[in-house]
Amino acid sequence: MEFEQILKLIDHVADAKLASFDYKKDGERISITCKKDRKVIVNTAVPAAGTGLSPVAEMPVESSASAALKEEKQPEGNLVKSPLVGTFYAAPSEDAAPFVKVGDKVEKGQILAIVEAMKLMNEIESDFDGEIAEIYVKNGQPVEYGQPLFRIA
Repeated sequence: MEFEQILKLIDHVADAKLASFDYKKDGERISITCKKDRKVIVNTAVPAAGTGLSPVAEMPVESSASAALKEEKQPEGNLVKSPLVGTFYAAPSEDAAPFVKVGDKVEKGQILAIVEAMKLMNEIESDFDGEIAEIYVKNGQPVEYGQPLFRIA
């Protein structure tokens, strides 16, 4: 069976919401098992000379319906993500007002927050013009590289 045919088969099994599927022909065997978290485990067994091994691949698969639901849930706007690992601070000091709050209009280059890393205070600037639609982290919370901090609509 060709690789493209196997991919189509995986999609059809996932879309049909089958728990498992088994295919055997001319010494080839493909076994597909769908887990609840929508991972599909594909086990292809082709007799290999003297190895006795059968390759196993685990691939996340989304049916077209679940992909459409994901697209619907994606909020509008642009995300500002943390450029480094550190501690998020919404204000320049403990007794100061936050740089921004939900509903504030911001311009490209405006400081939105600070992420402290190794005792260095790194200003997080907006890459977009717009309005703060959501703030995803709280003051003093640790953040990871690439973690969304703000959504600007």
